[in-house]
Amino acid sequence: MPENDVHNANACRASKHARAQHLVTADESSLDDLEILLATLPMCSTGRVFVEVPDAAHIAEIRVPARMTITWLTRDSRSGAPGTGRSCAPGEALSRAVVAWADEMLCDDDGCGTSVTLLGGYLGTADIFDHLVERRGIDAARIHTPARFGLATA
Repeated sequence: MPENDVHNANACRASKHARAQHLVTADESSLDDLEILLATLPMCSTGRVFVEVPDAAHIAEIRVPARMTITWLTRDSRSGAPGTGRSCAPGEALSRAVVAWADEMLCDDDGCGTSVTLLGGYLGTADIFDHLVERRGIDAARIHTPARFGLATA
């Protein structure tokens, strides 16, 4: 294994160390899975975590690697589809936030190695998956989703 791919405390502090970039999504139904995933990431991981919850009472203390940012999206503080006057549906805030972030921040180069893990409900996950594959050109095999959704290709 090349020296800059080793993941330990000393290697992760080195400026030339290759850092793993991640995009992770979750909702209130997948917080346990999110915590397990984040606990397995190298401490030098970089990236974004987006979590959609019904309201602020569902925001929990979740530890992320120091170079990652977690964004909590509360449905009760957001509106639904523009012009409808409806409340924000499950998955809607998550999908809007992740699509906007991906369009502005996600590396266009397929070789950039961003790992994508989409946890949570089907609706938001499917919308994000479709956008990343169809609009951003990310290989579907590089996007990790719950098997029960049937979104990833083998």
